[in-house]
Amino acid sequence: MSPMTNPSSHSPTPAADPVVKAAILAEALPYMRRYAGRTLVLKYGGHAMGDAEVGDSFARDVVLLKQVGINPIVVHGGGPQIGQMLRRLGIESRFVDGLRVTDRETMEVVEMILAGMINKQLVSAINAEGGCAIGLSGKDGGLIEARKLVRTRVEAGVTSEVDLGFVGEPQRISAAVLDTLKQSDFIPVIAPIGVGSKGETYNINADTVAGAVAAAVKATRLLLLTDIAGVLDADKRLITELTAATARRLIGEGVINGGMIPKVETCLEAVEGGVEAAVIVDGRVPHAILLELFTEGAGTLIRAG
Repeated sequence: MSPMTNPSSHSPTPAADPVVKAAILAEALPYMRRYAGRTLVLKYGGHAMGDAEVGDSFARDVVLLKQVGINPIVVHGGGPQIGQMLRRLGIESRFVDGLRVTDRETMEVVEMILAGMINKQLVSAINAEGGCAIGLSGKDGGLIEARKLVRTRVEAGVTSEVDLGFVGEPQRISAAVLDTLKQSDFIPVIAPIGVGSKGETYNINADTVAGAVAAAVKATRLLLLTDIAGVLDADKRLITELTAATARRLIGEGVINGGMIPKVETCLEAVEGGVEAAVIVDGRVPHAILLELFTEGAGTLIRAG
């Protein structure tokens, strides 16, 4: 992720008509009322982080949410950045079902990039825009208790277990830690690193962490900001809203396929866990959060039902 700039260094933009500005704010007001006092979980994907302009707008939007009385929680990824560092160090990456096999040496790099570099860059960017962000990993306050993720493979009718190394899944999220931060007006920024029962460090998929956090805090919305527009139908047109039942049917029919399946499944688990709705939205679009929350929507919204 490119370092994000200070507000004073923003390039000038053409001045909008004051009447137009007022009209836009008036249209956004009902949406702001809807979310006032509510908690939103924003997953910021590693692919969306590469554009400095988008990063600036993301940090600014997060601060704006806080200032209008909404409680944002940020969970970030960092797969591309981890891959770049591993290549620089000459460490080969291997993937199973889209998950990076993580040995002890790789885990050290993953933690360094996620909790040490990306997390602090994002915290600094939000603070530079006037917010008060605090960086966390799952180790802080026992935020994310994790267990080893088990994957199985069937070959020639024989089922075998695939060892992914230090790849984990959330077992328990400490909502009390996040509630304490909310009461103190901090904006939590969470790196998807978990800790096992014996102190093991686990690399966890950021979408999975975001979904688990959203369910634990009973968020009103889970927003997955990624590098695609949302869920597409069989004709490659954006589907703006889905029920859980329809989403499962589309997975079964193969309309939802490939890398979209785990994202949709994360959304389904979140809404089944008590989240009002989950949204998959293109995080590369400047102000994607505001477009989704304060207009008619910009991605694919998934509800229970």
